[in-house]
Amino acid sequence: MKKTLLSSIALSMFVLMVSCKKDATIAVVPAVSATQTISVPFSSATNFRFFSFKDSTLVTSSDSTTTKWDFALRFTKFLVNSNASGPGNAGVIMQDGIYSEIKSAPASGYAYDTTATKLAIKDGSWYDYNSLTRSLTPKAGKVFIFRTADGLRYAKMQLISVDYAPFVGMMPTTLLYKFQYTYQPNGTTSFQ
Repeated sequence: MKKTLLSSIALSMFVLMVSCKKDATIAVVPAVSATQTISVPFSSATNFRFFSFKDSTLVTSSDSTTTKWDFALRFTKFLVNSNASGPGNAGVIMQDGIYSEIKSAPASGYAYDTTATKLAIKDGSWYDYNSLTRSLTPKAGKVFIFRTADGLRYAKMQLISVDYAPFVGMMPTTLLYKFQYTYQPNGTTSFQ
């Protein structure tokens, strides 16, 4: 009986120690920062180019009716995957500031594409056009804060440059959008 009692106590202590042990490793997922260049046809009559922050890549046009993309570009027109432009819950705030100093995304205040003509990112609001050089220059200090199409994650983005690619005669065929972004995959609003 004494052996059984000691065995029971020892087993109980072991179970108690194992069940009370806390997992000291909590997964911390850092924000992903990258610089990307995407090519967009130099025409307002072509298909949009769809971009996913999560996958850091262009999404095919066949997936344009899904939540696989966050924003789209065609010539100088931006779409946000929400309401009139897609089935997602994406939103955007265009904020004045220094990219590196924006440490977190706001909890509210995001704009949506409410109709085909009332877009969250207004054409011309983010660039200056020089008619002499026919060049587009992103406005300094404009930072886009996105809530992604899944409605659960956040990204900040700043356009660095818009360049022309090969010319056919006097007209360019492609615009090259270079941008930096920080995507937070863990669902928090922090960009750190």
